[in-house]
Amino acid sequence: MQVTRLGHAAVLVETSSARLLIDPGAYTTDWHDLSDLDAVLVTHQHPDHVDAVNIAGLMGRNPEARLVAEEGAITLLAERGLDAAVANPGDRLDFADTVVEVVGGAHAVIHPSLPRVGNVGYVVSDGGGPRLFHPGDAYDTAPAAIDVLALPLTAPWARAAATADFLNEVAPTKAFPIHDGGLNETGWGLYLRVVGGLAGADITLDHIDPQGTLSI
Repeated sequence: MQVTRLGHAAVLVETSSARLLIDPGAYTTDWHDLSDLDAVLVTHQHPDHVDAVNIAGLMGRNPEARLVAEEGAITLLAERGLDAAVANPGDRLDFADTVVEVVGGAHAVIHPSLPRVGNVGYVVSDGGGPRLFHPGDAYDTAPAAIDVLALPLTAPWARAAATADFLNEVAPTKAFPIHDGGLNETGWGLYLRVVGGLAGADITLDHIDPQGTLSI
């Protein structure tokens, strides 16, 4: 399995049998020209995770790809003429030897006065090989036996202590930062140092720059 960061929450996952793009949002353009995709997976409706305008162009370049999204994002995609399948917690998506499990259900609380929207996470496994977890915007689901975690590093709904607690609860062998589009270089380094310093001794938090690749 090979994982490429494409900015903020967008991640390309390449397995022995599939190319999967997760959360192509509006904070990055690095995913716009991708081809040969088998699926585009969306965790929730917020624009930093789903850029419906440019996803329409992406799907035009990838007509065979499956578009799958949390229910709240379906309307946004439909407004651009895109027919997406709903991702419900408990669903399983199969791409030959690659399996995607849908988990979670609710976005993290930003503030009690704001409506809480839906959010799903995706667990990608390559046959009997490694398991990768992209949680979208939530820390309340910790699937078992995760090898690699795409870790939301900072957000309006997060704080560093909660980020570290989530990392240690999932307890992957490796983690890499996502959801960092609001940070400058100084802030990125600060959050990585704080969260990495609180990580368990058996967890490696990899400093992967955008467009950087992690082979698992």
